[in-house]
Amino acid sequence: MDYFVSYSEKQCFSELFDSSDGEEMEEERMERYAADLEMNPFDGLPFSSRYYKLLKEREELPVWQVKYAFMESLHHHQIVIVSGDAKTGKSSQVPQWCAEYSLSTHFQHGTIVCTQTHKHTAVWLALQVADEMDVNIGHEVGYVVPCESCCNSETILRYSTDDMLQREMMSNPFLSNYGIIILDDVHERTLPTDVLLGLLKDVVILRPELKLIVITSTQMCTKLQTYYGSTSLITVKSRYQVEVVYTCCIQKDNFSSALRLLFEIHNSKERGDIVIFLACEQEIGKAYKIIQQEGPNLNPELGELVPVLLYPSERERILKPNEEGPCKNYRRRVLLTTSFGGSLVWIKTVAFVIDVGIEKRKVYSPRIRTDAVVIQPISKSQAEMRRQILGMSSGKCFCLYPEEFTDNEVKLLPPAKIQESNLTSMVLFLKRMDIAGLGHCDFMDRPAPESLMQALEDLDYLAALDNDGNLSEFGIIMSEFPIDPQLSKAILASCEFDCVEEMLTIAAMVTAPSCFLNPPQGTEEIAVACWRSFYPYQCLQGLQGS
Repeated sequence: MDYFVSYSEKQCFSELFDSSDGEEMEEERMERYAADLEMNPFDGLPFSSRYYKLLKEREELPVWQVKYAFMESLHHHQIVIVSGDAKTGKSSQVPQWCAEYSLSTHFQHGTIVCTQTHKHTAVWLALQVADEMDVNIGHEVGYVVPCESCCNSETILRYSTDDMLQREMMSNPFLSNYGIIILDDVHERTLPTDVLLGLLKDVVILRPELKLIVITSTQMCTKLQTYYGSTSLITVKSRYQVEVVYTCCIQKDNFSSALRLLFEIHNSKERGDIVIFLACEQEIGKAYKIIQQEGPNLNPELGELVPVLLYPSERERILKPNEEGPCKNYRRRVLLTTSFGGSLVWIKTVAFVIDVGIEKRKVYSPRIRTDAVVIQPISKSQAEMRRQILGMSSGKCFCLYPEEFTDNEVKLLPPAKIQESNLTSMVLFLKRMDIAGLGHCDFMDRPAPESLMQALEDLDYLAALDNDGNLSEFGIIMSEFPIDPQLSKAILASCEFDCVEEMLTIAAMVTAPSCFLNPPQGTEEIAVACWRSFYPYQCLQGLQGS
């Protein structure tokens, strides 16, 4: 096949480099010679020497061992499931292989899109893949995330958040621009990803030329095969062995136990960064402050302990993958995150993982129409994914719970967000899809009937539905807004009362992430004093005084 030809040529150059005598001058000369010979088929320019350097690194990834099997499956099957361990290169290499396959057919069926659950992950992957393909970001490879698009008409591979691809279906229900659609991190079971899984199940039937790639964890592949029927399965395994250490009993205070273990690891003088999976985002901020306070009391000969915030809600700074490497004084980073932050860890220097084994989830109750915080154990698949953070190197995973607890009292998969969320926005979207003939969505896990009924009642109250239960003209306009239906209705109603500007300000404030960041150590009191001027009570007093 055509897509094997280009790869075999690259493999020849790779073998040529491996057989060199090891002298740097000779290797650089051969790389420049190879770069001058071969042209990049995606932009028509000669490959740079960096391309071949990155190609060697890509060939060492565990996922590279299944490239030929994947390409064969992609050629003969419409739906391909790629499952396996985390940090094996699936998210970066599979889309590139799809681009090679589409190039062999001259993109006659469309381009490629790959969804991600976090916008920072989508941006980082687009930058990495553009570098590996030796093309410019925003041209052949780009990304689409909320409030930002880095693509043009020449883009053949784009990374997109799952909610942005879902919204794209409102204007292009059958996604006719794409020949291959890749759904990544399906095991996180976000609401947009579950909706895309259900709608694309019908789209692939209506578009026989469309290819669907589903990337997920090992624990979920059986469920996906049952859901989609006839599919091809590709499995990827990590080459590193992880040492797992369990406690003899369940910890009464998981948070304190995790921090105590952190300082014990640091005092042991073993090198390597540490990832701590905490129960909620509030504990992330609390742990950050404690680590900063204890920093001056630690032995300086052990190096500096640097806490790094990894909020899945993206309210804080995200660790960049290139923030690694040696420095004059040893600095050990402590990455603080929660269950949904595993995909944000991209560095290869992690040697220790601390897993508290519980999480706090927000579960929506349709009866009281509000979220409730539920503390529950993580699932077996979540526990396995946390261990696989060490898939890029060998290390230890400390589980603050007994092994018997995992085997006997923990579910295999985490609950889907579609069973725990307010479904008003989703039902509004599906009503919009009903106009295009895709209103039926065969969910992998069906939502609760009371949640659907409450969503329909809310839409009817907001005048988004007509007397027949279909989407009204007002509802069509509401569906164009990427916000909650209540807010979109308020914005549209503000036109009648001549307060559009004020309503837009309110909507922006309630939907934007918190503007208050953690202050530097020693300035907490000054920051609190400044924040007090924004408290409602003080603002009200100021208005009364004027």
